[in-house]
Amino acid sequence: MSQHSGDEHYQELETLLREEFAGVHPPATVTRCVQAAHHGALEVTGDATAALVERIARKHLRVLATAAAERG
Repeated sequence: MSQHSGDEHYQELETLLREEFAGVHPPATVTRCVQAAHHGALEVTGDATAALVERIARKHLRVLATAAAERG
């Protein structure tokens, strides 16, 4: 499922976001957004709390959904 070393917080987050964005994004996209959010948070802030990763990943997914809707 995830490549976050089995961290249950990230697995729970991926499950939550997969449900929230079902029909909008495939599960692999959700996983990639969570991974990107995790790595981005580490690079920018030096920390990747579950709450920060969740906020970043959700924003990524919303932006991708908006871009897809605009493309038609």
